[in-house]
Amino acid sequence: MSKKIKVITIGDHPLSPSGVGTQTRYVCQALLDSGNFEILSFGGAIKHNNYSPVKVEPYEDDWRIIPVDGYGTQEMIRSVIRNERPDIVWIMTDPRFWGFLWDIENEIRALCPLVYYHVWDNYPYPMFNKRYYDSNDHIVSISKLTDDIIRNVSPDVPCTHIPHAVDGELFQPPTQEQKLQLRESNLDPADKEKFIVFWNNRNARRKQSGSLLWWWKEWIEQRGLQDKVQLIMHTDPKDVHGQDLMHMADHLNMTNREVVFSTQRIDPHLIPVFYQMADVTINIADAEGFGLATLESLSCGTPIIATMTGGLQEQIIGDGGPFGVPIFPTSKAIIGSQEVPYIYEDRISKDHVLSALSNMYDMGTEERERLGKLGRIHVLKNYNFNNFSEKWVNLMTEIYEKQGSWDTRTNYNGITFKEIA
Repeated sequence: MSKKIKVITIGDHPLSPSGVGTQTRYVCQALLDSGNFEILSFGGAIKHNNYSPVKVEPYEDDWRIIPVDGYGTQEMIRSVIRNERPDIVWIMTDPRFWGFLWDIENEIRALCPLVYYHVWDNYPYPMFNKRYYDSNDHIVSISKLTDDIIRNVSPDVPCTHIPHAVDGELFQPPTQEQKLQLRESNLDPADKEKFIVFWNNRNARRKQSGSLLWWWKEWIEQRGLQDKVQLIMHTDPKDVHGQDLMHMADHLNMTNREVVFSTQRIDPHLIPVFYQMADVTINIADAEGFGLATLESLSCGTPIIATMTGGLQEQIIGDGGPFGVPIFPTSKAIIGSQEVPYIYEDRISKDHVLSALSNMYDMGTEERERLGKLGRIHVLKNYNFNNFSEKWVNLMTEIYEKQGSWDTRTNYNGITFKEIA
């Protein structure tokens, strides 16, 4: 290919540690490593100390990032599109953030295709999203549930299923000797022999961080495990969108390292250490589009406890699974807001969570290792980085070749006819 395909990505900063940022980085790296693409990224959703554009090594001119507040503005996007003349505009994250962009989709799509990498947490079919889905040239679904939703809500919009991926070389299972060495190096001496449960999430309402703490305390007392177990929570315990977890831990009198908070931002290459030290990773969210932490855990050979909701359910249940203990919802409540009129919230039972913790604890090291190995096979088969990269390169190349851009733009006319009664 003589000309590189130019892509503008808009979303979380691709070098940030968020799940959206991580997957954006993976998509960018996949395209760039093919040698056929160049990328300009709007890096948003974080606070910036410097707004100067940067070049990303080792890609240099082929990958530039412009720091922006939020996800940018209409005028910024208009200006960059006109000056950069991209072949494709690519966006990712919740549709609620993209109304300002879809309001000018007729300007964007007249010049180049608009590709949306999308996840939705739950049913019923969000018919209120149809106008958003119809504003794209192609939608890529992250989960099987999302894929079904898109094909039913907007059947005329082309859709491809490419789930999240994990770097199996980075997220690797440790040997028992390596696990012991990691615990020796990273844990307090009093904790290295404990049964460790790892929780890696945003401290937000739907993640049920407060419920987990409360139930964790009850489980410890019920089983008499005060000196034998530890919950490590990698999160901001004072996140404005969540509960004050430190206050809660103090209130529950968990002062003997029953729970430890990891609050510092950590180099992505060091994150696997948490999974490798843990006996199990837990996610009891009542709504979860995909859940990257559990996927990373399974890749490290560490089994999971997870709610059967959203993308979590396809991780924990698969060929050879379950790869841990699934927690099935005891009820589904319809909740909503002015932006999202209705969606199921999967409610789980405290007793089921306590039972899952006991099952994991009682099964012993060998059985947990067996589940972890099966989970690793599941991830390598269905969520490996090579397949992820190949699918993205092939899809974006096909979109460019079939739909063109600027002088070669096809398959878009921007005119709709409506019958007026």
